[in-house]
Amino acid sequence: MQIYRIDHVGQVTPDLASQVALLEGLFGFRPVRSWDDPGEGCRGVRLAVPGSWGQAWEVLEPAGDASPLREYLDDHGGRPGLHHIGAEVTDVDAVRADLETRGLKPTAGARGRWLEASLSPPEYGTGVLFRMRGPGTLGMCGDAGASARAAEAGTGDRGPSLGIVALDHVCQAFPDREELARWYTDLAGFVPVWRTPMDEHPDMADLVMNIPGSAICWEIIMPRGEDSFIERFWDRNGPAAHHVTFEVADWDRAMEACGAHDTPTFGENEGSTDGAAWRDAFIHPKHTGGVLVQLFWEERPGVWVRSDKVPAPWT
Repeated sequence: MQIYRIDHVGQVTPDLASQVALLEGLFGFRPVRSWDDPGEGCRGVRLAVPGSWGQAWEVLEPAGDASPLREYLDDHGGRPGLHHIGAEVTDVDAVRADLETRGLKPTAGARGRWLEASLSPPEYGTGVLFRMRGPGTLGMCGDAGASARAAEAGTGDRGPSLGIVALDHVCQAFPDREELARWYTDLAGFVPVWRTPMDEHPDMADLVMNIPGSAICWEIIMPRGEDSFIERFWDRNGPAAHHVTFEVADWDRAMEACGAHDTPTFGENEGSTDGAAWRDAFIHPKHTGGVLVQLFWEERPGVWVRSDKVPAPWT
């Protein structure tokens, strides 16, 4: 199979209006489409992410007690969170067949149009859910027989936003970065582009992969040493997404926006590489609707990637 583009990040929430307001205000996302699909048991809004080459953020809310999204929230104690990564593939039926030969079972979808499956090695349990769609399909609830419309523009003053200029990468926790990298390369054509030296950090090591055709990268973080925060995360969540990272245009503006929206940051780092400054920090999931968010700024393109950054110890 070949994933040739990451289309969106999908998030589930019990309160669609409040989550969309947060994404419009603090994050500066722009609603472009909304839908209400009783047949699929969900309603949602698609928001454009500034500077991200067409990638979007989708917020989904259960519609009715029989909704699969209601089951997802119940399984997570009612807490919102990251639900899936939306991806484009050339042939959905071929992808389905390939996944089944590898022991990966699609969990939902419409034949020939889209499907959902965890793409992590099956012996490690359920990992990040991917929602894969074929050419010319929307690949989401609301793509057939739903009441869909252009999203209404937000009303009132949302205050200052973070000044996001790109959705940079999604990060996944896994016990062995090289094993998962080989799996993704063979399964979906991901390409490793850099890794930290194994002994660079006392509690973690990471590896970043490009997804051909996509502006979004995939990061794998693995635990090292005793009492690693990644080990604690893994014990509770398995091979789940750990965080999503955005680039901001102006660090001071981003921090001022966090203050204006009563949103604290933690795990701040700063430094310089070849004389160019960089900074990063995290926003806890309780302030974002269930997703750990990393922000970074770099004075010159590429210097932050080469820095000694360490994911914050969120477990």
